[in-house]
Amino acid sequence: MCTDWRRKVRNTTTGMVFLSMLLSGAIFGFFYAWVCSTMWGLDAADPRVAIAAMQAMNASVRNVVFAPAFFGTPFALLLTSGLLLRDGFRSGALGFSLGGVIYLCCGMVLTMIVNVPMNEVLAGVTVPEDIEAARHIWAEYSRPWQVWNQIRTTASGIALLATIGGLISMVPFRRKTTSYPDRNGPR
Repeated sequence: MCTDWRRKVRNTTTGMVFLSMLLSGAIFGFFYAWVCSTMWGLDAADPRVAIAAMQAMNASVRNVVFAPAFFGTPFALLLTSGLLLRDGFRSGALGFSLGGVIYLCCGMVLTMIVNVPMNEVLAGVTVPEDIEAARHIWAEYSRPWQVWNQIRTTASGIALLATIGGLISMVPFRRKTTSYPDRNGPR
């Protein structure tokens, strides 16, 4: 009976490790896609199209597919850290807690206090017919939004690397040792 309980605890911890890794990778990938393709594409488009497209994307991102990665990542990482600490994996727990705190502060909170308000302002804009007016609106929005997006992308990447480091720290590595008959090594 005690063995069954330990197996369930181990399976729960393992499941949370994988869930945490999946969520961390998903949110990093989401932010990264904005950096390396979406915003460049919008910047290259007619600014009237870019404004309308960004308004539509921002309105559609609030969904059940995105929510677990965006809102769940820091809590999954911190819960996993607690489970790892309980199970005696201190260095693993450190990696997951570091990842959780980094993403919470520099990913989720940053998004909520910087990017979301910028998105809400853009949502209230009526797309102008005049291309120069639209170009000005888009430039005023896109440049600072991208700076903050790069910060949250970098932070999310660092959080993912911290969790990978935590996972790696739990893998027992065996060094191959060779014994030599004397101190001079092989002949």
